[in-house]
Amino acid sequence: MQHDVIIVGGAFAGLAAATYLGRARRNVCVIDTRQPRNRFADASHGFLGFDGSDPKAILAKAREQLGAYSSVHMIEGQAVAGRSDGDGFAVTLSSGEEISAQKAILAYGVRDTLESIPGLQERWGKTVLHCPYCHGFEFSDRQLGVLYRMPMSVHQAVLVAEWGPTTLYLNGAELDSEAAQTLAARGVRVEQSKLKRLVGERCALSAIELVDGRESPVEALYVAPQSCPSSPLAEQLGAAIEEGPFGPLITTDADKMTSVPGLYAAGDIARAPHSVSWAVADGVTAGISAHRALVFG
Repeated sequence: MQHDVIIVGGAFAGLAAATYLGRARRNVCVIDTRQPRNRFADASHGFLGFDGSDPKAILAKAREQLGAYSSVHMIEGQAVAGRSDGDGFAVTLSSGEEISAQKAILAYGVRDTLESIPGLQERWGKTVLHCPYCHGFEFSDRQLGVLYRMPMSVHQAVLVAEWGPTTLYLNGAELDSEAAQTLAARGVRVEQSKLKRLVGERCALSAIELVDGRESPVEALYVAPQSCPSSPLAEQLGAAIEEGPFGPLITTDADKMTSVPGLYAAGDIARAPHSVSWAVADGVTAGISAHRALVFG
């Protein structure tokens, strides 16, 4: 075997796993495209010791610190295929190079698909947001909005209302009476009309223009985007996939092992909800679990 463990994905989950395996003096290869999910955000909040830091800077520091462990090797590239031969795993890069190992950790993250509303995509990670715990405090007591995408959006609006006056934008969808009562009890305003576009200077958000010509003031809009894995490796390797609240999730146990022995998954591809802190914790779990499997078989 070329390596003890292959890690596909070098963001928060993957680097956390690599750090613990490196400290266990195991030969590790980390394959990374350098395209982390939160690359659109200028700051990451709620991560202990790094609250408000640029997530790209956190990852750069982590990669720098991994240099202290000579058994950890970083490759910038894209893993396009994977297979299991019974004795381990092999991953093929877009360059054609094949890397093999006894164990593998999938940590390649997800891609977000946003509604095709003008002004939404360019504000993603700035004033169009996903998690109020990660980006709610900075917009406290301002006009907040939630874009309805599914029934769980009602739950999201009730939660976002903790940070300020909130409007749920149904974008033409219908609410049942129970949902309407829940929102009213929390003081959440409901806007039925479809959205035409987001309004504001550059990445700032000042209002939502509705198709009927009205403008609704809002300074931050929360959405729950559809997410999908950024790689087909889990399916290629035969790992079980389940449907999560925002999209497909790789099924794992408490040790972050998938349905395939020796194959682990960590981070946003294997859990919901998502955050940097959870990704790091899951990466640590996967790294330690893979190491113990190498030791104890």
